[in-house]
Amino acid sequence: MALILTFLGKSGSARTKVAIAAAKQLASQGKRVLLAGSAEPALQILLGIPIGSDPQEIAANLHVVQFQTSVLLERSWEDVKKLEAQYLKTPILKEVYGQELSVLPGMDSALVLNAIREYYESGKYDAIVYDGNGDTSTLRMFGMPEFLSWYVRRFRQLFVNSDLGKAISESPLIQPLISTFFNINWTSDNFAQPTNQVHNFLDKGRAALADPKKVAAFLVTSNDPVEIASVRYLWGSAQLVGLTVGGIILVSNDRTVQVSEQFTPLHVSVVPDVKTEDWQALIDALPNFVEQAVQAPKPIEINIQEHKVSLFLPGFDKKQVKLTQYGPEVTIEAGDQRRNIFLPPALSGRPVTGAKFQNNYLIISF
Repeated sequence: MALILTFLGKSGSARTKVAIAAAKQLASQGKRVLLAGSAEPALQILLGIPIGSDPQEIAANLHVVQFQTSVLLERSWEDVKKLEAQYLKTPILKEVYGQELSVLPGMDSALVLNAIREYYESGKYDAIVYDGNGDTSTLRMFGMPEFLSWYVRRFRQLFVNSDLGKAISESPLIQPLISTFFNINWTSDNFAQPTNQVHNFLDKGRAALADPKKVAAFLVTSNDPVEIASVRYLWGSAQLVGLTVGGIILVSNDRTVQVSEQFTPLHVSVVPDVKTEDWQALIDALPNFVEQAVQAPKPIEINIQEHKVSLFLPGFDKKQVKLTQYGPEVTIEAGDQRRNIFLPPALSGRPVTGAKFQNNYLIISF
């Protein structure tokens, strides 16, 4: 079982240094590690080597790769064309080439997340350390399986319940008409197959995100009040997308600095702000990432017996948290994040009977 580890915070170079040190620490423990970063130059400069779009070994047990979204798009486009050929008798995308495509806004996050998933499932690595932007865009990327699963299950159900959906699945006439006029192999089984594939893919992502032994984030900050406020906001936002924050890494050469009260109950590790030739001092100060992530508060806990759902939302007060229930699920808004809570069958569709914000937890009763 591999670990995906990422770091959040405003301190760009300090955050990248911590990611490099974390990768080196895990590799020194005998774990097969992939250090992955974006096309930004920081990772290359700090490592002092050029980085390509394919993993390259830079030390024992340690590989590094740079996610170039144009290259990822080319590779993913071939998969799209194969999928189209599977469901259409005469594919039209075969004449469009990946090398022609430009990356649209938002596509980069999906492409990077898919690349991380492929490396994760390859079985080649015990840990993947991702050095991303460290902001809300990183959170939205990791939250994609949760967000997209809502769209799939809600819109699929609306389609199935619609007159068109019923006609396609039940009528002996419409199915052959669709196959004739649109040249699509569209039967009820074929319609279910791709959506089931999407469900399985998203369910795996949601399950991994919910397990701190598989996916975890750590906050990186200095003792600057503005940075501390920013990472507290990211802490609460991470909880809302379901990403476990395992601890705080305070970058400071002053070992007496204290910020623990602002991040209770997380553990704060004070690490030195080192030069690139002194990695060992930073490595030695890093925490045990898995141990701390497992001990950290879970983003969401569901108590079926008591008909309660508890969401851990540090960094927000009750005025910043909004709860609504328009459909069969409950929607939570905090800051700039929104989450639809996927409830178990015992609670799904039940009306909310009460809610309170207590000790950084939003507790919802059904």
